[in-house]
Amino acid sequence: MNPNSESAELGPALQSLVTRAERALQDCLPPAVHASDHLHRAMHYAVLGGGKRLRPMLVYAAAQACGEDGPALDAAACAVELIHAYSLVHDDLPAMDDDALRRGRPTCHMVFGEAMAILAGDALQALAFELLADERAGGVEAPVRIAMLRTLGRACGAEGMAGGQALDLAAVGRSLGLAELEYMHGCKTGALIRAAVRLGALVSNADADALHALDTYASAVGLAFQVRDDILDVEGESAVIGKTAGKDAADAKPTFPSIIGLDASRARLAELTDAALAAIAPWGERAASLRELARYSAHRAH
Repeated sequence: MNPNSESAELGPALQSLVTRAERALQDCLPPAVHASDHLHRAMHYAVLGGGKRLRPMLVYAAAQACGEDGPALDAAACAVELIHAYSLVHDDLPAMDDDALRRGRPTCHMVFGEAMAILAGDALQALAFELLADERAGGVEAPVRIAMLRTLGRACGAEGMAGGQALDLAAVGRSLGLAELEYMHGCKTGALIRAAVRLGALVSNADADALHALDTYASAVGLAFQVRDDILDVEGESAVIGKTAGKDAADAKPTFPSIIGLDASRARLAELTDAALAAIAPWGERAASLRELARYSAHRAH
């Protein structure tokens, strides 16, 4: 496959998953109907202000590949997206990446202030775990629900997003090797993508072989997603990618292009995408949405 081709767009099947995720997210958030509900309004702003919804799509697509498509998936899809939204709110803060633009509009702390943005992120994280723990969420058996809670907790903790962000902050101005860079992004970006796929599989009661294949797929997609992000930071325009282009270079952050160059980054992106597709090749048509998501992650324009 060729990640240098024209940017991918979502097909009808994936668009329907985005619509499903949007509806579920609106339903799970607390109401924001009063002007004084600053926290609720900040939560809505952080979650419902656009976004690719890649992680919810991966939840649904992984479950469909395993033969499951019931309402229990909505809680998992919402939980993983709420964690993603909270992480973006906190990452954008001045103490972290200090970004003023996200998804083509001012970041949460620019609109609601730093204190309220921190609280909104905290509340979104708590809500994610509440959704998975709620026994009313689709009738998932307690042992499976515990496994899902463990999966999401590990993905956003010291061995996942938080640990990856710590490594990212420590890497500013330093020269990293490719293995170090891939490990860092495997935590910061890849952990939640792997969790999204695993949550869909767990709801579906997937066996050990399926879980292994899906984890191989998700690991490759997660890293490919970050390679594409780094390429877009060099080649993209702020108005298209929805955030400040060139910021990684301006902040002296190590990226794939800065370490191995653009051509090698594109080659690495192709390798990772091929690895993701190979992992699910035996699944045939059942994995059609997973294949489309792998290609989309490599071709996307934002």
